[in-house]
Amino acid sequence: MNHVAVVAAGLLLTFAASGVEAAEAKYPNRPIRFIVGFVPGGPSDILARLVGQKLSESAGQTVVVDNRGSVGGILGFELGAKAAPDGYTILLAPNSAFTINPHVYKKLPYDPQRDFQPITQLTSGGGVMVVHPSVAAKSVKDFIALAKAKPGQINYATTGAGNLLGIANFRVMAGIDMVNIPYKGTGQAVIALVAGEVQFFIMNPLVAIPHVKSGKLRALAVTSLTRNAALPDTPTVSESGVPGYKNITWHSIVVPAKTPKPVVKRLHTELVRIVNLPDVKERFNSQGLTAVGSTPEELSALIKEESLEVAKLVKQIGYQPQ
Repeated sequence: MNHVAVVAAGLLLTFAASGVEAAEAKYPNRPIRFIVGFVPGGPSDILARLVGQKLSESAGQTVVVDNRGSVGGILGFELGAKAAPDGYTILLAPNSAFTINPHVYKKLPYDPQRDFQPITQLTSGGGVMVVHPSVAAKSVKDFIALAKAKPGQINYATTGAGNLLGIANFRVMAGIDMVNIPYKGTGQAVIALVAGEVQFFIMNPLVAIPHVKSGKLRALAVTSLTRNAALPDTPTVSESGVPGYKNITWHSIVVPAKTPKPVVKRLHTELVRIVNLPDVKERFNSQGLTAVGSTPEELSALIKEESLEVAKLVKQIGYQPQ
């Protein structure tokens, strides 16, 4: 290549880089797709719509929630992994997508640590162990006794890896046998539970609390190691006859890997600001969730640490990947 050609090529690269930088500086300048790998009505969907509305207001662009209901949210994460890394596709990610799915499914169409760039952890909180009001159990001890008296006759709902592993652990620690009925999302599972098609479920407090307060469901316990401020009279599972039991859930926002650093920084700044808004924190607290707002590095470290813990748990309870 001659000198003129080299100079021309260099100028083209300079202009191309300038174009990318200009595009990043103007980000966002078109609608953002917010993928939720679960059906409408569940905790992931509720959080996405709350945060998406705030992000739309601050960014001056429409944020479109794209529900892709599937067991474990797998379809949504497959789509996210293949999306363009330009900041115009973001994903609502529960911990199960990154720290549990890899250990309970034999094969995933995405790599949780290779295919995504963490942005921030939104919330953290234990689940709520609930039953249909027709179940003759007012406590965890009552429920365990009932399940032991009727082995294989109580149906429980699961909506993916988080429920699957959390309830499998409870079954092993309590020494009971129940029947798993899988659903594509919490919204569907709640409908089935309220209708009496299943009798037992461990669900996110964001969705559980309104149904418990209305009397449609009965809360037996919370799955955190401390009581939930939104349900102060509801004991923990650990203090109710299954010492040491816990099942903590959290939600985060991630983007496809290789999303430009300036875009990651802009999203992180906006999302942490949103998480710390008084009305958003109050909404989280009223539904039994704690607002977090971590750095990308802190979220990445959490994913790696919890993934190791889940691998150990799967081995301890003898769970076989499906």
